[in-house]
Amino acid sequence: MTTQVIVLNGGSSSGKSGIARCLQAVLPDPWLAFGCDTLVDAMPASMRTASEGIEFGADGEVTVGPEFRALEAAWIEGVATMARSGARVIVDEVFLGGAASQTRWQKALGDLRVLWVGVRCDSAVAAGRETARGDRVAGMAASQAEVVHQGVLYDMEVDTTRTESLECARAIAARVG
Repeated sequence: MTTQVIVLNGGSSSGKSGIARCLQAVLPDPWLAFGCDTLVDAMPASMRTASEGIEFGADGEVTVGPEFRALEAAWIEGVATMARSGARVIVDEVFLGGAASQTRWQKALGDLRVLWVGVRCDSAVAAGRETARGDRVAGMAASQAEVVHQGVLYDMEVDTTRTESLECARAIAARVG
C-alpha cells in the first residue's frame, strides 16, 4: 500500500521543517507540507495570548487551552480529509503531549497509510538553532527535545544533530511505499 501521510514529530528547532522541504524535493510525487506552525499562524492573534488558546511562556513552555484543542481537532480532521481525497501530506508536528498527541492523529488518520517519523536532535544543538533563528522563545527547544517523544511509537527515527536535512529526507523517502 502506498504511503499517504508522513508525520514528522520532534521538538522545536529539531529540523522538521527542513526535512519536510527536502522531502518535497526528493519524493517523486507532489506532497503538501503542513506544520503545527501553519495552524498557529492561521489562528487569530487573540488565540496566541489567551489561556483558552495557546500561550508561549518566557521560559519556552507552551500551554494550550480548550479553544486551541477544538481548532486543532478540526485542523487534524481537515488534513486527514485531504489525504483521503488523494493528496499526499507531510505533517510537521510537535507532540507536546507525547503519546496522547499521537493518539489524536492516529484517530483522525485511521485507515490511511502513515509513516511515523521521530525527528531527534541534541537539545544543546537545537537550542543553538533556536537562538540563530530568532523567531522562537528561548528555552522551547531544550524543554521539548525529549518530552515530545515520550510514549510515541515510530516506524523510523532520524537525528539531525550531525545529519543534514537532505540526508534525513532521503532515508525517509526510502521508506515511503
